[in-house]
Amino acid sequence: MSRLYLSAPLPFVGQKRKFARHFIDVIKQYPDGMVFVDLFGGSGLLSHITKYTHPGSRVIYNDFDGYRLRIANIPRTNALLDRIRAAVSDFPRNKPITGEARDRIFRLLEQEECEAGYLDFITLSSSLMFSMKYKLTIDEMRKETLYNNVRKAEYPSCPNYLDGLEITSCDYRELFDRFKDVPGVVFLVDPPYLSTDVGTYRMYWRLADYLDVLSVLSGHNFVYFTSDKSCLVELCEWMGRNPSLGNPFEHCWSHELKTTMNYNAGYTDIMLFTAPDGTV
Repeated sequence: MSRLYLSAPLPFVGQKRKFARHFIDVIKQYPDGMVFVDLFGGSGLLSHITKYTHPGSRVIYNDFDGYRLRIANIPRTNALLDRIRAAVSDFPRNKPITGEARDRIFRLLEQEECEAGYLDFITLSSSLMFSMKYKLTIDEMRKETLYNNVRKAEYPSCPNYLDGLEITSCDYRELFDRFKDVPGVVFLVDPPYLSTDVGTYRMYWRLADYLDVLSVLSGHNFVYFTSDKSCLVELCEWMGRNPSLGNPFEHCWSHELKTTMNYNAGYTDIMLFTAPDGTV
């Protein structure tokens, strides 16, 4: 591995570039020869840094979201962005793209998808939409206002970024079961954050899914990432103070009512209750 990346080479939701140097300090504390398993590999940044720091250790990168495919297609993505850059040359930076230029962009996207069978929608979204707004199909992008956020420079090729990693693509629980009894294992645990947008991940997450992740921490070395927005740390502290509570809703009945706020947003109200005779 010839160079150390402190940020992922292509855009990715939730990559840990701000934690990179702190993560290096933490990972250095582990001795050489440990087995590092990146359960939610994402952009591969944590796996990359770990392998660079411990070149003699096994590092397993769970590329569940297909980031390595995006890296392999950097030349094609750069070529497409060159054509898009020419199409929007008359539009100021960060301003809406309208009229024929907008239509031309979608013709370019459709042509590329037809010829190559692949589009890097995350990189394209970051070039044509506001920061952190991503769409994964052309039809979804058509519903959005496009902006000229195309970077001036090409994305550099990074053929060595994933060097030395053992790459797999599977459910994190399957990967955990594979390594949970391996001596000297360290789990890198960076799941999607609770209460944040997970639309770009190839998985559907409920509260129970976030809590299930915590079960892999017990009895193992780990580096775990979360945020105060999720309140998971506070929840775990509360559970530690009330270990005998159990599930207070275990014998409840429930009613759910769906409410529509507007054409694309809504929520579900839930009423949980007990009945003396056990009936609704």
